[in-house]
Amino acid sequence: MLTIGEFSRLTHLSVRMLRRYHDAGLLAPAEVDATSGYRLYSVEQVPTAQVIHRLRELDVPLADVQRILGSPDPDERASLVADHLRRLESELDRTRAAVASLRRLLRPDPAPLEVQLRAEPSRTVAAVEAVVGEGDVAAWYAGAVAELEAAVGSAVTGPLGGTYDDALFERGRGRALLYLPTDAPPRTGRVHPVTLPAAELAVATHVGEHDGVEVTYGQLGTWVVGNAMSVAGPVREVYLVGPRDTDDPAAWRTEVGWPVFRVS
Repeated sequence: MLTIGEFSRLTHLSVRMLRRYHDAGLLAPAEVDATSGYRLYSVEQVPTAQVIHRLRELDVPLADVQRILGSPDPDERASLVADHLRRLESELDRTRAAVASLRRLLRPDPAPLEVQLRAEPSRTVAAVEAVVGEGDVAAWYAGAVAELEAAVGSAVTGPLGGTYDDALFERGRGRALLYLPTDAPPRTGRVHPVTLPAAELAVATHVGEHDGVEVTYGQLGTWVVGNAMSVAGPVREVYLVGPRDTDDPAAWRTEVGWPVFRVS
């Protein structure tokens, strides 16, 4: 039998962590001396301790570690680990996007944003709309895009677009609308015809992943204020090039359009 100190050296788990894992029911000692209370471990427990060590290095929550260790099914264990790895990859993607935005913000001489004014005519499109929370936008977006593409099919006449009410940005919950242009918008499931009103837009193109779009929003808003204009309606986005077109985020292009009017 091994003392807790010896077992710690073999597994690279600290004595404190071994005690914590014992208390959590993850890794109970092979024996606990009834007189002294000393924890004793067997060499057969080393592989289990190493698995716990690796899982914790990947920030797998203790409850999930317990499920993985307690499952006798190898496929279920592999699925649980894969689910966590997907979450880690998603977090890594968000971190990379945040770093890219921060670098862009901290550039000493940021490239000026090219802005154009455009008169957008009224048009009727196939749309899916809902009131959504800020944290639910991504999931709602994916479902809405799938429904629109299934409903419109090859009859699409332009790129995917969306409009987003001010409340979504200001209060974290508001109306979002995704649309596909088509000559004859269908009515099926959540898909229905919507008429986008005519508007004068201040338009700029965001380059790269959408997670950094707030930088473009800020630059566009600065231009609008600097040109004595005010925003008059929900922001519009047009996804000229996106994940549906290419896997290369550097090639993605999102057109941001703010309905504006000139103030005195």
